[in-house]
Parts: sequence; C-alpha cells; structure tokens
Amino acid sequence: MSAFILSPETVWNPKALETGSVPRKVLHRIAFLPKGGGAALSARVIIENEPLRYFIALSPFVVAMFIWRDLALPISQAPVAMIIVIGFFEMKVLRVSAEKRKTLMDEDEAARALDTLNFRARRVLTKLAALRGQTSGELMLVVEQSELAHITPLTLVSVQTREGKPRILPLAPEERDLISAELFDSEFTERMLHRANLREDVFLRFVSFDARGVSGHARLAALLDGPAPQEAPA
Repeated sequence: MSAFILSPETVWNPKALETGSVPRKVLHRIAFLPKGGGAALSARVIIENEPLRYFIALSPFVVAMFIWRDLALPISQAPVAMIIVIGFFEMKVLRVSAEKRKTLMDEDEAARALDTLNFRARRVLTKLAALRGQTSGELMLVVEQSELAHITPLTLVSVQTREGKPRILPLAPEERDLISAELFDSEFTERMLHRANLREDVFLRFVSFDARGVSGHARLAALLDGPAPQEAPA
C-alpha cells in the first residue's frame, strides 16, 4: 500500500482537517474519509478505529453466544475475560512490546532511515516551493504512520504551514504526484520507516523548510518541468 497524500482534495470531509496548530496529528484524533485508494485503503483506515478493533477481538464471544445459547447470559457477563482478550489482541497481536522494538532494526540503520526521510523531505519541499513560485514562508512536510505493527503500515503524508492560519495545505495533482514519486521508493520504503518509528516509538515526523532557501536553479528546473501554459482562446 502506497502512502496516502492527505489534503483537502483527497478526503470526502475536508473540514475535518481544519486545525489550530501544526504539525497536525490525524490518526486517533479525527475521522477522515479518503477519496480513491480503493477498498484496501478504506479497510486499512477503518482498522485504525479502536471500537471496531475491540469488536473484532470480542467476536469469538459473540459466536459462542450463538452456538451455546444456554450460556449466552454467563458469557455476556464476563467482563474480565473480555478485557483480557482485548488487551491481548491490542498489545500482543497488533503491537510489539518495548523489549522487541529494539530488535526490529539496529540503531545505525534506524538513524540512516530517518536521515533519508529528512533529505528526501527537504528535496520535496524545495521542488514544491519552486513549483509554486513561493519565495517566502514556511512549508512543513509531515509524515505520520500508524502505531499498529503486524499489519500493512498506514502512512499519511501532508504539507502543512504555520504561515497565516495553521493548516494542512491543498495540493494540486502534480504536487501530489511529486510527493508520491520523490518520497518513497524501492530503496527507501514505508516499511523501512515504519520499523524505525516502531523502534523509537515515534510515529509523527516532520521537516520544516524556509521557502527563501529555494535556489534560482531549483526555480528554473521547476519552470522547465512544470506543465506547459495553456493558450488563450482566440
């Protein structure tokens, strides 16, 4: 599953992304409805919903009540057993213990992964600022990943700013394509970053960039690589 580029244009409920501060944490804070991405992305986003996961963990109790109807009442009144099952499902099935975190990736490899993220994020932000013709102000690339360990990583990537009103910025299709193409690839994957984040127990990463730092060369490259201007109608 590729990273989901989060912006007002890529969700059905853009008002949910409104914020008073950045970097904005999204997972477990707001419910967003992704546009596109297919059923796999929608299902993965739904799994982040804790009540739904609790229902999945408790589904054996529901099945048992249908099979052994005479035991339905005692089963439904076993809260301690249910709490134990939920705890096991959340802490052992979906997450890794503090002891195992350090075995997922060695310290040097984790540091290299985070250095790669910082380097690529700055490169993306440089190109975005140049593409927009932005000569001042701060841009922030925010990469958030799910804390759940044993399922496909869910990665949200957004561009945020403190300039004016703190907000998650809208992104044109070519800007979203730029992020998708430049941030992750076969050499630096979402899973690699996820292991580093699991090791450090940190799941929100951000890189800030001052648009004044965009070179003339980067602006020229963005101009040459950008979409051709459309001719005015006669």
